[in-house]
Amino acid sequence: MDAINIIIPKRMKGERLDVALAEMLPDFSRSKITTSIKSGDILISGKTFKPKEKSNGLEVVSFNFNQKENNDWLPEKIPLKIVFEDEDIIVLDKQFGLVTHPGPGNWTGTLANALLHYDSNLSKLDRAGIVHRLDKNTSGLMVVAKNPKSQKYLVEQLQSHSISREYSAIVYGYMISGGSIEESIGRDPKDRVKQAIVSNGKDATTHFRVIDRFKSHTHVKAILETGRTHQIRVHLSHIGHPLIGDPMYGGRVRFPKKASIDLKDSLINFKRQALHSKKLTLTHPISGENMSWISKLPDDMLKLLEVLQEFDSE
Repeated sequence: MDAINIIIPKRMKGERLDVALAEMLPDFSRSKITTSIKSGDILISGKTFKPKEKSNGLEVVSFNFNQKENNDWLPEKIPLKIVFEDEDIIVLDKQFGLVTHPGPGNWTGTLANALLHYDSNLSKLDRAGIVHRLDKNTSGLMVVAKNPKSQKYLVEQLQSHSISREYSAIVYGYMISGGSIEESIGRDPKDRVKQAIVSNGKDATTHFRVIDRFKSHTHVKAILETGRTHQIRVHLSHIGHPLIGDPMYGGRVRFPKKASIDLKDSLINFKRQALHSKKLTLTHPISGENMSWISKLPDDMLKLLEVLQEFDSE
């Protein structure tokens, strides 16, 4: 497969090369970047280098995604909701509760395992063709590459932020208006499982707009400009509007004054973050056509909105 060519920005001068590349390719883990550097799949000006070397800025980096088969990822028959497919890409609507790809504690039962069962040829691609991820308990639209050329161009679109990803979220609090959040995100120094707003984190930008307001909650649209881990969850919590069903960033369940029994039950029993990848827009990697898909809200979020509306009308 042809290499992806990217240029390290001048602002990253002095950073370790593996750290700089991990920031520029947010949908690939730092360990994956480091392994690829050591194996010679990532080159600078056609030459190998060490992960800990410092960037001078403006280096031309080639990233070769030729991969061995994912022999340690087993195909599994797991239902998939395919919303579009051709010879080059798959667009699917991921159900909540499904981890995107195998990792510690989740070596089976993931989206990648399901994709390998759905199309065995995906075993020849890095991460079974998956080019971006959704959190386990986030539902909605994702795109998967079916061949090396498509994977190359989809990754380049993600790296240049030209793929548009729009989410629906239901948050605590009455949000007066929309806006943008530009706060760096990195691993929480107090809890390595979480992400947090940190001064030395990766640049992150989230735009949000109000869809509907309730007495003590708001239905919002969030658009990612970057794609950091837990970005929407961290950013909305940071401005005082954590997602319903997200104890990691929102703490315990909150009830508005004089909350009805139905509302209390709905909030207590909403067992995942109220976040859905609703709209996906991209340029087809082969035809060049601009394409867009919309996914309706899942039943659990529709029911929650219905209960919030009923409480407002009381």
